[in-house]
Amino acid sequence: MRFSPLSRYSSRIILLLAATLIGASSLPASDASIGEPKYATPRFFRYHADFLDRATSGPVGVLFLGDSITAGWARQTEIWEEAWGAYQPANFGIGGDQTQHIIWRIEQGELDKVAPKVVVLMIGTNNIHNFEADDISAANRKIVAMIHEKLPETKVLLLAVFPRGPRSNGRGVVEDYELHMQKINAINADIAQLDDGDSIRFLDLGPKFTSADGTIAKAIMPDQLHLSAAGYQIWVEGMKPLLEEMMNEE
Repeated sequence: MRFSPLSRYSSRIILLLAATLIGASSLPASDASIGEPKYATPRFFRYHADFLDRATSGPVGVLFLGDSITAGWARQTEIWEEAWGAYQPANFGIGGDQTQHIIWRIEQGELDKVAPKVVVLMIGTNNIHNFEADDISAANRKIVAMIHEKLPETKVLLLAVFPRGPRSNGRGVVEDYELHMQKINAINADIAQLDDGDSIRFLDLGPKFTSADGTIAKAIMPDQLHLSAAGYQIWVEGMKPLLEEMMNEE
């Protein structure tokens, strides 16, 4: 993705970046349902500025909104173009994002200048380290409501949080895989109830990534979290029929 020069930042973004220099540690603790930027991550603001530009640079038929799993489509350009190119797609995924970061991005205008037929939303896996399932579900519900408030004619294709496998964190500590999956399953069971058969559709692709025993092949998720090219192809095959249906609805 092309980074934007500083001259294109809004004054609000410049002020937020300045907050890092004066001590972001003084900021209040995160809440999964309260918008918050990643103060100590300048690239977050660069991506946000790029998304604001994309919103005004041409039509968007389908908009993908999420974290690094969504952002990873940028490494799969051939699959992306073949699968979604006809829909004038836009990818608003940022690595490391949690629900509160998506909320902030919406509050700061990422949906103000677009009118997609469908928003594909998946967010929450990065929250599971610090939040309970109920908090993450509530934040997802808020995000869906915000999308409809900003874009009342747009449909939401709400994806279940993808499954994860056993993995170590950046400090080499093995994560509590079973606890994480308990949270993910609880989140998905809750947000599935948002499906109204019309403006909100829920889709759980999890079974397509997992084997009968619940494990995930490394050929699909090499690090047990992020998708390989084969994983993105599975995403396409699992989601394309429903997306096509939603894109063709009046």
